[in-house]
Amino acid sequence: MKNFPLPRIDKDKRLKSYLEKFCRLKFGEIWEDPIGNHKIACCDSSDQNSILNLFNGEKAKLAVHDPPYNMIAFEKHRADKFVEWCKLWIETTDQILDKNSSLYIWLGADQKNHFEPFAEFILMMKETNFESKSFITMRNQRGYGTQKNWMAIRQELLYYVKGNPVFNTFAVYTDIPKAVKGYYKAINGNMTENLERSKSDKIRAGNVWIDIQQVFHLREENVNGCFVQKPIKALERIIEVSSNENDLVIDFFAHSGTTTLAAEKLKRRSISIDIEPIYCEIAIRRLERFRKTGKLGWQNSNPFEDEIIENKELTKYLKEKYKIEVK
Repeated sequence: MKNFPLPRIDKDKRLKSYLEKFCRLKFGEIWEDPIGNHKIACCDSSDQNSILNLFNGEKAKLAVHDPPYNMIAFEKHRADKFVEWCKLWIETTDQILDKNSSLYIWLGADQKNHFEPFAEFILMMKETNFESKSFITMRNQRGYGTQKNWMAIRQELLYYVKGNPVFNTFAVYTDIPKAVKGYYKAINGNMTENLERSKSDKIRAGNVWIDIQQVFHLREENVNGCFVQKPIKALERIIEVSSNENDLVIDFFAHSGTTTLAAEKLKRRSISIDIEPIYCEIAIRRLERFRKTGKLGWQNSNPFEDEIIENKELTKYLKEKYKIEVK
């Protein structure tokens, strides 16, 4: 089995500088899908003018944002500074979204530091035009082990809306068979139980998602070098429930390109943004690879395999620092 991983790119400035040489976008540039379904822009999500120019008056039906938690450009900041930064891209999102639209935000809570920035962010959102709808928890199957605390196995997802957006109930069922009987109720004078009244033989997803596996190195969709990558199944659920075919979906923090890929699979259009050229390149390559091979990620390889193999200086660096043998 091939084993050609990459360490976290954001943690290694030297590796990042090597790989940026292979990126087709520079800051301020836009990649336009030759098929016409998607755009990926390398810009700052808090730069309102640049983003409004990018959209040029077009409105989206759905936004799915996964900001770096309590971090700005990967540097630690106080929670109040983080929230001030969030206000900028939330205001821009508001302007870009249709009057009837949905907004999903992945947001962590630091349980070792007063659960920052979760509370501060929620209070900030009270002052916006968005209405809170649900607080979703995605349960990780693999957690962070500890002997002195409860193991952290959750990811928080906030769901907000504007107006009266679409919510496709046909898309909210999980793969889990419905097996529990009970919940009796009289229908037309006859006492019925839960399974008889069901529209599906599967359990409907609630606001605790236990059926979606987090991404780790053995998953086919894994993108080596990325961090906190969101499962494509989670993005597919969000997109399928909260948009229709040909709708525009936006993502201000593209990272590994999962939103773009899910939009492609479900016949939506997308505009994704990332401040780092390297993650823009990964998102583009992931889409191109999917169209060519049907594969969702790289698993035991990585997006820059070919370039790394041809670069002796880079292969030497990976071997010396990370013991990664490039063959």
